[in-house]
Amino acid sequence: MTVQDVRLLEDVRVVHTVVPSPLGPVTLVSHDGGLSALLLQSSKYESVQGPFGERADDEFDDVRTQLDEYFAGTRTEFDLPLHLVGTSFQRRVWEGLLRIPFGQTRSYGELAAEIGLDPRTSSRAVGAANGRNRIAIVVPCHRVIGADGALTGFAAGLDRKRFLLGHEAKGRPREHLLF
Repeated sequence: MTVQDVRLLEDVRVVHTVVPSPLGPVTLVSHDGGLSALLLQSSKYESVQGPFGERADDEFDDVRTQLDEYFAGTRTEFDLPLHLVGTSFQRRVWEGLLRIPFGQTRSYGELAAEIGLDPRTSSRAVGAANGRNRIAIVVPCHRVIGADGALTGFAAGLDRKRFLLGHEAKGRPREHLLF
């Protein structure tokens, strides 16, 4: 990070709130109005996510509404301004995650290929970037599974990943179940 990057970060307004969800309390963080984190309690990376800023419960109405709609089964895509905080490679992977449709999954290799990388040499790097996603659910890292169809890594735990994939599979014919 350069001195200029540090100065730019100092000028960014960071705020947060905590909202309930079927998965437990969720911490929402915003950088200048763009959602920069959706952290599930007890997430593997929860303690290293950076400053949350002041609490601003009234600044997350759209996020709260869209999350409620998602969990109610009436929303399959999010329409929120995002502020992806990561390296250019991580952001490339996360942008690939955003293109995985609701109710579908991809392997790490398939995701690598979809973002223009050789899956034979980049699947692990894609997996590592996927694991550093700060905006769970909205940037659907839970939709990435092992090449053999197995549930693999999820910073908030495999039970929560199973819940999210099951939630997205509700109402679909049996042959379309994800796991």
